[in-house]
Amino acid sequence: MKILVTGGGGFLGQALCRGLVARGHEVVSFNRGRYPALDEIGVTQVQGDLADREAVIAAASGCEAVFHNAAKAGAWGSYQSYHQANVVGTQNVIDACRAHRIGRLVYTSTPSVTHRATHPVEGGTAETVPYGEGFKAAYATTKTVAEKAVLAANGPDLATVALRPRLIWGVGDNQLLPRLVERARRGRLRFVGGGYNRMDTTYIDNAAQAHFDAFEHLAPGAACAGKAYFISNGDPRTVRETVNGLLGAVGAPQVDKTLPFRAAYLIGAVCEGLWTLLPLKGEPPMTRFLAEQLSTVHWYDMGPARRDFGYVPRVGFDEGLERVRAHHLAASGRP
Repeated sequence: MKILVTGGGGFLGQALCRGLVARGHEVVSFNRGRYPALDEIGVTQVQGDLADREAVIAAASGCEAVFHNAAKAGAWGSYQSYHQANVVGTQNVIDACRAHRIGRLVYTSTPSVTHRATHPVEGGTAETVPYGEGFKAAYATTKTVAEKAVLAANGPDLATVALRPRLIWGVGDNQLLPRLVERARRGRLRFVGGGYNRMDTTYIDNAAQAHFDAFEHLAPGAACAGKAYFISNGDPRTVRETVNGLLGAVGAPQVDKTLPFRAAYLIGAVCEGLWTLLPLKGEPPMTRFLAEQLSTVHWYDMGPARRDFGYVPRVGFDEGLERVRAHHLAASGRP
């Protein structure tokens, strides 16, 4: 079938496009820019802004399903910019589905919608972990509004599902790993609170697979219709093991230095003030929300995703690291 993927040029977006093309679908990607990698696999690219309702509706013409993956992510930026991309953009996608009588919408959400200060989550599910409150980040606030809109849109004519992949990494990552490496090499990386808190992560292939599994099961009245699901490798590791594993896979320095949570939180508050008042360019090195995220236990139960649409992680943490290591060696011309 013909499927629209929003944000197909991003890390997860490209994995979704590749997988859908491999499954025989005709794929249209709605992006802000243009990506040669999508041209190479035969994906039709439509450039535009999610906040442009008519552009989104036009891009969805002739499509039978939508993977809404595009969003404004990050730890900093004006609330309005996040609202336009994540709230207005998502409503435009929903409107496009209705305008063209598209029957399936798979939405990429985030576990951040359940964030509650330093409240730990151990083995949580969307059924047991409520939405967060008092968010200190526009990203979490607007993604919560967007997810609720997607789930509320579920009905007999449009089946929707929201997936919350936790910390995606792997071969092709151009966000998380490069930032970790840059900070580690400059000696600016610290573990907040010691780094012994366990957290879930998701290898890129597993994140994409969860979307495909949900899509294949999604239909009006299906077990997954109108629901949200946490997605991960199902193998929580400490922050230390995760970060140093990733750094080691690309030959970057290991990290051992720590920063107490209260100190990180205070630094985050100061940074937010400076970046607001001056304002400074780029993202602050620390924010209150980030300090809370990095120091808190976060891992989830994959049972509901397995039960309702058969999701089983296929690439384990250690195998994922080996893939990253092999890719890095090949890219650097080393045997």
